[in-house]
Amino acid sequence: MKLVTAIVRPDKLNEIRNALESYGVQGLTVSQANGYGRQRGHTEVYRGAEYTVDLLPKARLEILVSNEWVDDIVDVIVATANTGRAGDGKVWVTTVDEVVRVRTGERAEAAI
Repeated sequence: MKLVTAIVRPDKLNEIRNALESYGVQGLTVSQANGYGRQRGHTEVYRGAEYTVDLLPKARLEILVSNEWVDDIVDVIVATANTGRAGDGKVWVTTVDEVVRVRTGERAEAAI
């Protein structure tokens, strides 16, 4: 089992979610995040004063998948989140040793 984690632009979230659902993903976790990468934020002008915005709003997706789905899920996320501009995000995959469904006590693949 793998945990696919993606940090993406918040405005792409619904599009990514729809693409994942049409692919067959049954569940995911989304949380709000703030951060920056190579773009290092940006400056904005508010009421004539210039402000530096260091931390940009992002969306964090976490999807628990079986090993055979990992590459496809990553490809769906990357293809949908890509705008070609800095700040599109990152996707990474980590190995999960144990999963337990709290309601039923099912373990491993059955818990996904």
